[in-house]
Amino acid sequence: MTIELGHFALNLALAIVVVQSAMAFIYWRQPAGPAANFVRMAAVLHFILVATAFGAVITAFVNSDFSLWLAVQHSNSAQPLIYRITSVWGNHEGSMLLWVLVLAGFSAAVAIFSERLPTSLRTLVLGFQGLLSAAFTAFVLFTSNPFIRQFPVPLEGNDLNPILQDIGLALHPPLLYLGYVGFSVCFSFSMAALVSGRIDGAWARWVRPWTMISWVFLTLGIGMGSFWAYYELGWGGWWFWDPVENASFMPWLAGTALLHTALVMEKRNALKVWTIMLSILTFSLSLLGMFLVRSGILTSVHAFASDPTRGMVILGILVIAIGGAFSLFAMRASSLRQGGLFSPVSREGALILNNVFLATATAAVLTGTLYPLILDAMTGDRISVGAPFFDLTFGILMVPLLMVMPFGPRLQWKRADLAAVTQRLFFVLVIAVILGIVFTALFWRGPGLAPLGFLLAFWVMIGAVADIWARANWKRAGFGGGLRRLAGLPRSIWATAIAHFGVGVLVLGIVAVSSAQSELITTMKPGDSVELNGINVSFDRVTAVEGPNFTTREFDFTLSRGNDVRTTTGEKRVYRASGLPTTEVGIVNYGFSQFYVSLGDTS
Repeated sequence: MTIELGHFALNLALAIVVVQSAMAFIYWRQPAGPAANFVRMAAVLHFILVATAFGAVITAFVNSDFSLWLAVQHSNSAQPLIYRITSVWGNHEGSMLLWVLVLAGFSAAVAIFSERLPTSLRTLVLGFQGLLSAAFTAFVLFTSNPFIRQFPVPLEGNDLNPILQDIGLALHPPLLYLGYVGFSVCFSFSMAALVSGRIDGAWARWVRPWTMISWVFLTLGIGMGSFWAYYELGWGGWWFWDPVENASFMPWLAGTALLHTALVMEKRNALKVWTIMLSILTFSLSLLGMFLVRSGILTSVHAFASDPTRGMVILGILVIAIGGAFSLFAMRASSLRQGGLFSPVSREGALILNNVFLATATAAVLTGTLYPLILDAMTGDRISVGAPFFDLTFGILMVPLLMVMPFGPRLQWKRADLAAVTQRLFFVLVIAVILGIVFTALFWRGPGLAPLGFLLAFWVMIGAVADIWARANWKRAGFGGGLRRLAGLPRSIWATAIAHFGVGVLVLGIVAVSSAQSELITTMKPGDSVELNGINVSFDRVTAVEGPNFTTREFDFTLSRGNDVRTTTGEKRVYRASGLPTTEVGIVNYGFSQFYVSLGDTS
C-alpha cells in the first residue's frame, strides 16, 4: 500500500507542477491576482508530494519490502540500516528520484524565502523551475519508474554494489545534487530576467545567495567524492581526470566564475550579459554531466549502467533546455545595458581577468572530455585524453590566475592604484618566498616545478590572511578596535578570504602529494617486514572475521618509527549475497601526511 501511495503522490506531483508552470506563464503580468499565490503554494505542494514518494521508496528499502523491483535489485535485508537507506540512490531510478526531490526542494525554498522579490519575477522563476521539475518528474515516471512491482516476491534481494556500501554514498551524491540542482535556481532567475527585462543590481543580490549555496554544496560534494575514491577504490589517488569527475568539475569552474560576476553586477551594475550567460552555462554543464553519467556513452566507475533510450530522453531535455535558454539569450542580449564603466586596473577588471581564466579552463576540460566521444561518434576512432593533457593545460591556465589572486580583494572599485597595491603586497611575497624555500628543502623530490607550486600556494594563503589583517587596521584602531573591526566585516569579505585561503591549501596539497609521496609495491607474508621513508612495516597476521553481510580477512600491520609504534588493518571482503569482493585500505595519519596500505591479490 505504501508503494502505491508513493506512486500516486509522484503522479499527482507531475500534474500539480504542470499546472504551476502554466499558471505562472499565463498570469505573471498580474502580480496582484490569486494566480501568483497559487503558483507559490503549488511549488510547496509539489515538494511535499515528491517527498512523500521518496519516503515511500525509503520505507520499502528499510523494511526490505522485496515486492518492489528496485529493492530486489539493489538491497538486501542483511545490510546495515544506513546502507539500506543509501541503497535508494545507489542506482539510476532512485538517484533520479533524489534529483527530482532536490529540484522540488529548491523550488519550494524560492517560494517560501523570496517574499521580497517582485511578485512578477518570482512567479516567472517558479514557472521555469516548474518546467524543469515537470520534465524530470515525467522522465522518472515514464522511463525510470522506481515503483515497479516484483512478482513473485523473492525472499531476498541481490544486494547493493559492495563499493557503494560506504558512508561516502550517504554524503557524496546528495551533496553533489544539491550543487548541481541548486544552479537551476540561477538558471531560472536568468530566464525570468530575460523574459521580464528586469536585470539590475537588485537582481544580482537575489541570485548571489542561491549561487553561493549551490557552489558550497558542489564543493563539498566534489571534496567528499575525492576522499571517498581515495580510501575506497584502493588506488591511493584523489583525482584521475575521469570523464565523470570532469562532469562535476566543469559546473564548479563555471559556478566560481558566476559568483564573481554576480558580485560585480551587485556592486557596480556591470557585466550583465556575462552574468546571465554564466547562469545559463553553469546549469547547462550540470545537465551535461547528468547526460554523460546516465547515457551509457562513458565507461567509468562513476557512471550508471543505463539503456540508450534513457540517454536519448535526457539528451532531448538537455537540448530543449540549453537550446531554448541560449536562443532566448541571443534574442535579448542586445537589449541589455552594459552598466557602470570602470578602468581595466580595478577590482572589476581583476574579476573579469579571473573569469577569463576560469572560462578558458572550463573550455579546456570540456574539450578534453568530449573530444574522444565526438571523434568516436564521427569516425569510429578511439583515443584517450588522460591526465598529462589536463595537468599541462589546466596548470598553464591556473598559474597566472594564482599569481593575480591576492591583488583582487586589495583593488578599489572603478579605478585602482596598482603600484600602491603591489607595494602593500611586498611583505606577503617575502613571507611566501621564505615558506616556499622551507617546504622545498623539506619535501622537494621532483618534479621540477614543485618549488613554484609551493611559492604560489603560500602566496595565495598569506595574501588572504594579509587582506583580513589589513582591514583590522591594528595600528590605528588598537587591539580592541581591531577585533571589533574584524567582527564587523561583511560576510562577503570573510567568505572571499576563506575561499582564497582554501585554494592555497588545495595547491599546497597537490604540490606536496606530487613531489613528496613515495610508493613501494612488494609481496609479504606474516612475519615479513619492509621499510619505507623511515617507517618499518611488519605484517603481523591474517584473521577471518564475520561482518553483518560479508566475510572478511583482516590483514594486521605494525608501523614503527623509533618509539612511535602504530597499527593498521587492511581487509579483503566478500559479500555473501552477491559474492563480490572489495578491498578496504589501512590508513595511518602522521601529522599532515598519511601512510596508506592497499592490499593486492592474495594467495
